[in-house]
Amino acid sequence: MAAKGKDWKAKVKGTLKAELKRQGLSYADLAERLSAIGVKDNELNIKNKINRGTFTAIFLFQCLEAIGCRTIHLENL
Repeated sequence: MAAKGKDWKAKVKGTLKAELKRQGLSYADLAERLSAIGVKDNELNIKNKINRGTFTAIFLFQCLEAIGCRTIHLENL
């Protein structure tokens, strides 16, 4: 059951999309960077995962590592 007033999918995908935008990266760039750290996936699959907002915590951390994000401020969510 979802917590009252929280759209967790929107928050997690919004956080990742914002970080991509902040870094000036596209989904193709993310696919390339993920590949560089050993995570094989294509641009379309990555885009779909992020837009659904239902990806795993592992995928989130892989993306954050790949784009060089070292800090997330939860108070901004």
